[in-house]
Amino acid sequence: MSHYMELEDRFSIGVYPKRPIVLVKGEGAQVWDEHGREYIDCVSGNGVANIGHGNEAVIEAITHQARQLITCPGIFYNDTRARLLEKLVAITPKNLTRAFLCNSGAESIEAAIKFARFTTQKTEIICAMRSFHGRSFGALSATHNPKYRDGFGPLVPGFHHVPFNRFKKLEEKVRDQTAAVLLEIVQGEGGVHIGSASYFKKVQELCREKGILLIIDEVQTGFCRTGRMFACEHFDLQPDLLCVAKAMAGGLPMGAVLCSERIQLPVGAHGSTFGGNPLVCAAALAAIDFMLVHKLDQQASEKGAYLVNRLQQQHLRLIREIRHLGLMIGIELRTRVKPFILKLLEAGVLVLPAGRTVLRLLPPITISHQELDKVAEALIQVLGKG
Repeated sequence: MSHYMELEDRFSIGVYPKRPIVLVKGEGAQVWDEHGREYIDCVSGNGVANIGHGNEAVIEAITHQARQLITCPGIFYNDTRARLLEKLVAITPKNLTRAFLCNSGAESIEAAIKFARFTTQKTEIICAMRSFHGRSFGALSATHNPKYRDGFGPLVPGFHHVPFNRFKKLEEKVRDQTAAVLLEIVQGEGGVHIGSASYFKKVQELCREKGILLIIDEVQTGFCRTGRMFACEHFDLQPDLLCVAKAMAGGLPMGAVLCSERIQLPVGAHGSTFGGNPLVCAAALAAIDFMLVHKLDQQASEKGAYLVNRLQQQHLRLIREIRHLGLMIGIELRTRVKPFILKLLEAGVLVLPAGRTVLRLLPPITISHQELDKVAEALIQVLGKG
């Protein structure tokens, strides 16, 4: 066993299911282990590295900002933070006019739940089965899968789960105390399930009719992953609160909640020590500019279709279905995926599970077609033998 594996096993609390490699370097869509072996990374830090590892624009922005000012709490104005806030409002749906900056996807969900309850003075949130919104207590209460929830009760009351993409079931759960509906556009952790246009249209209309806030979780789907800057653009949605994180700052921890004018909060209602610090704001500005200049939304759409088409041409018997939106790809197998994840690792490709039977691919959107071909060849070889 590697010395570094021994150190992590000895000193970490051990909540992660470890894979037997030590990653030490990354560039673009490739990462290298301590022995110099390279892998094509279709994990991307759980969907973080949309612009690739070691992006020069982000490195330059971080280096410059670190020499200027790293930390600055929200009680003071800051030039870099101000420019990022302006940029976020410019690239999100037009009804979103302000933002709260935080450090992660779970924090953005927590903030959205607080904002919704405070704004409406109601307590209940309707969520979807198979949903995943994070592991902190509010986000965990919104998450459906018992494997994340069991052993941590009692959770926050007031959360209800209904079948995803079935409007009538959601409508039946609406009560006088319903503050918000919280949904993902694509249920990533839940198996890469995509909601329909008619479903989201009806949900939005219901929320407007009943005075319910619509919260859209784009922590994983945001920042060009699905072929649009944000997945809600596929369905012309205008949520009251939009939760984003993961790929926002090119690999640094950052999240945000974009808010419509319906969300009104007094001074002191919420806060974050590290949220919106100048270092991550500089990284986010550089990352977003890179996405826009290089049209990563279009690249994700084209490359996702390219890879899925290559796999579908093979008619592999182990594959039950391939679901995708842009470069967010779920390959549902007729058997459990864990052995195939390890075989793909041996073949030089890193992938994620999305439940027991779904392989999830989230490669950097900057991945080349040659690298996509290698991913396809590895999948065909491994699943073909299976």
